[in-house]
Amino acid sequence: MSNLTQTLRVSLAQHALFASFTLLFLSSMRAAYVFIFYADRVQASGDLLFILTQGLRFDIITIGFGATLPILLSLFVSPFSLIWRGWQRLQAAYYVALLAIIIFIELSTPSFIAQFDTRPNILFVEYLKYPKEVFAMLIKAYLGDLVLAAIVIPLICGALFWALKRSFTPATSNLKWSLALFPVMSFLCLLSIRSTFGHRPVNPSVVAVTSDLMINSLALNSTYSVMWAAYNNNTNGGNAFSYGDIDEARAIMLVKENMDVPAEHFTNTEIPTLHQQIAGTQRDKPLNLVIILEESLGAEFVGSLGGLPLTPNLDRLAQQGLWFDNLYATGTRSVRGIEAVITGFTPTTSRSVVKLERSQSGFFTIAELLKNQGYDTSFIYGGEAHFDNMSSFFMGNGFQNITQQKDFVDPKFTGSWGVSDEDLFNMAHDQFSRAGDKPFFSLVFSSSNHTPFEYPENTIEQYDTEKATVNNAVKYADHALGVFFEKAQKSNYWDNTLFLVIADHNSRVAGTELVPVKRFHIPALFLGADITPQRYTTVASQIDMLPTALSLMGINSEHPAIGHDLTQRPTKKPGRAMMQYHETQAYMEGDNVIIFEPNKEAQQFAYRNEALVERGQYDAALKERALAHAKFGPISYRDGSYRLPKQKTYRKHN
Repeated sequence: MSNLTQTLRVSLAQHALFASFTLLFLSSMRAAYVFIFYADRVQASGDLLFILTQGLRFDIITIGFGATLPILLSLFVSPFSLIWRGWQRLQAAYYVALLAIIIFIELSTPSFIAQFDTRPNILFVEYLKYPKEVFAMLIKAYLGDLVLAAIVIPLICGALFWALKRSFTPATSNLKWSLALFPVMSFLCLLSIRSTFGHRPVNPSVVAVTSDLMINSLALNSTYSVMWAAYNNNTNGGNAFSYGDIDEARAIMLVKENMDVPAEHFTNTEIPTLHQQIAGTQRDKPLNLVIILEESLGAEFVGSLGGLPLTPNLDRLAQQGLWFDNLYATGTRSVRGIEAVITGFTPTTSRSVVKLERSQSGFFTIAELLKNQGYDTSFIYGGEAHFDNMSSFFMGNGFQNITQQKDFVDPKFTGSWGVSDEDLFNMAHDQFSRAGDKPFFSLVFSSSNHTPFEYPENTIEQYDTEKATVNNAVKYADHALGVFFEKAQKSNYWDNTLFLVIADHNSRVAGTELVPVKRFHIPALFLGADITPQRYTTVASQIDMLPTALSLMGINSEHPAIGHDLTQRPTKKPGRAMMQYHETQAYMEGDNVIIFEPNKEAQQFAYRNEALVERGQYDAALKERALAHAKFGPISYRDGSYRLPKQKTYRKHN
């Protein structure tokens, strides 16, 4: 055997085994997705061969990331007998651990797709930050998946370790050949990672060839998908923007024009959107405000929006206040809903500002505005407030008090995500009843309608025979909401309080369209005090709720939120909504929709009969407005210009 052949065999044997095991596993999983789980959607896309070939490409890229450093180090270590044996053991342990991680992420994929309709992304990483809640959820809802992982991971990793151990060899490499091979192997490893001779390395946009994002993601593997999302998130931070070019000054100008605010009401050049808002309802004493954020309550569950008959209490309350027939969430996660409702901030390709570093203080929220006007401000939640960084963001931006799971004494029921909605609302009712004449604002965030859908026994007549289903959880959440409002309407705070009931997002946003607009449709309702019953049918967004609430409360204020005060906006004028769906964003104005994908030309559709239809005529002005709104968030976050002015004195209401 020549020195070259011997050096290659000794240096590369373990790496070849790891690559073989990994390719076989990832290819088998992709084949299962393509031919068993999602065969109908793959067939509809007509991209079977493309998915399989590109899948192999991304599997090689993933292996390249994991194996490049060990391969190059092995070339230098293999000629030295004193350290070669120990190196082989260390390398074997590394590869077994790496394969275990790859298998775990891949086995988690079906459950993740069921929830988010795409392979694991940055949400996967973020959920791992909260092991208590996630592990409890997995035990209750995904026990079968855990058992499967507990069997499959040891079997495959055990087989790899056995094969690696049998491949151990003496240090018989030739140092000269190792040095000669180093540039060759460096080139090949780099090529495996870049997967192209082009100027830019391959990335997920290569496989974004259909409007079905889940089908596009099948051509990746889940480990690569998570790595790419983490890299992209850390690189872009709050300045993520890749939808197109527009002059920043013009973008801000277009956003301001769309705010329906008189030019003379803008008050600060350093904070471009800071403006005076004059309340549509003038009051001697402004109302209290309670925002009830309902977990995962999509329109398809709400009878008044044409959904299933699961919300009789909300449907009844809808007749008593200002009800929105055509309102859309800005995203698919709770923090995106919090971002929109509490701050009025537009969605971006980055994480919600609830999690971004530079927005942990000095970032505008309605809590800060109301605190400066003499209100007590609070957050009431049945789970642990550290989840999704909520407590840090809230306490740094105007919330004075937080009530969370540890503050509930003898709750009626405790599930994976905290106490039941009934316990939550009982706590809220007690706190509001004790407020007296002091004005207050509170964000009350429910959690019962969340996987694994746990709620107290014998509280509702189940819609589904099986207990732990989303339909039953929605019905329980509505039951708890109804009980609360029965108490509230008889309370000492009812006549002085404005309530906003609104969903944070839908339970499962999925579909074959670039952005499944239908799945962003959510309920919202203002009621309480003297609110006149009315239905608002024009398109509206979660970001419109903040200025509308201030107007109904009777609060004259100054703030940077760009949402519309819907109490003073002509209903014949088309409304607009922004929806962030992973890295894709939709801007809907009336029934016209502009959709942006990273590094691609914008596409224009009409939204008719709850579906996107390609529009023949292109509206350049609409695209520019959409692009301006997409860029507003990154610009204002980067510049620190989404805030209240410093050292501002406000009139307090007693």
